Amino acid sequence: MAVTMADIVKLRKLTGAGMMDCKNALNDANGDFDEAMKIIREKGKAVAAKRSDREASEGCVLAKAENGYGAMIALKCETDFVANNADFIKLTKDILDVAFANKCKTLDEVKELELVPGTTVQQAVTDRSGITGEKMELDGYATVEGPTIAVYNHMNRNFLCTMAVLNKPGFDEAGHEVAMQIAAMSPIAIDEASVPQTVKDNELAVAIQKTKEEQVEKAVVAAINKAGINANLVDSEDHIESNIAKGWLTEAEAEKAREIRKTVGEQKAANLPEAMVQNIAKGRMAKFFKDVCLLQQAYNKDAKITVAEYLKSQDKELTVTDFKRFTLHAE
Repeated sequence: MAVTMADIVKLRKLTGAGMMDCKNALNDANGDFDEAMKIIREKGKAVAAKRSDREASEGCVLAKAENGYGAMIALKCETDFVANNADFIKLTKDILDVAFANKCKTLDEVKELELVPGTTVQQAVTDRSGITGEKMELDGYATVEGPTIAVYNHMNRNFLCTMAVLNKPGFDEAGHEVAMQIAAMSPIAIDEASVPQTVKDNELAVAIQKTKEEQVEKAVVAAINKAGINANLVDSEDHIESNIAKGWLTEAEAEKAREIRKTVGEQKAANLPEAMVQNIAKGRMAKFFKDVCLLQQAYNKDAKITVAEYLKSQDKELTVTDFKRFTLHAE
């Protein structure tokens, strides 16, 4: 049975496959649409199974917001060649549109939606995997709701998107500024109160440990220098051996430095004032919160003020109530 262009276009609309893939599938199926779709899907399943252990680190991230609702999704693949393909980007947009229309709450809900008659979102992704020969997976699905929602696609390159929610309507420009701030500074929470307690506990433990190590090292360095040995020459065993070989350090000096490091280090560690350690650690935590909390971060366009202060300059009650950020690139 001869395959017509109309048949190929129809199958392409149903599956999203390329023109040649549709033509070949129809030829192999002798013009039977159901069989042709089965051929395309089986190819996708085979590719997906074969490449399941591959890393999908490229892809397309898109977001949209309307009428107080916003959604974001990422369709991941293996190479930027596929990620930049118009059909791949269209598939991501189509998935986002159907998820948005149905106001899905979870990625699993999105996967089960019907993208086109007879084809779920997950099936469409698997089919596309067969067409491109690359592993593909959905990721990064998130939604927000609020009076003002700003969406930002960094450089319009579909690898980093953010959504920022403000508590009052009519502040699109301010929302856009905050969305760009989120993209640039990657906050983990709106403010200190919204940082997860486990994160706070872990960060405080690190701050205390680092403070103790620095105070011990400071005492050790002072003692070594007081003994007439250049502390910079004995700051590690590798340096000690290297500097002995160069003639910059004698064996006796090296042994003396090791002894000082051991005895002074142990004594200082055992007698660190707890109040001092806690105060220094508290200062480290304050810097941590300033770095990772959106409202406490320095505003990108004016480092003399915080994001919270920028928002107050627009409206004294304006603030951020939610945000989402997803990127495909390691940071």
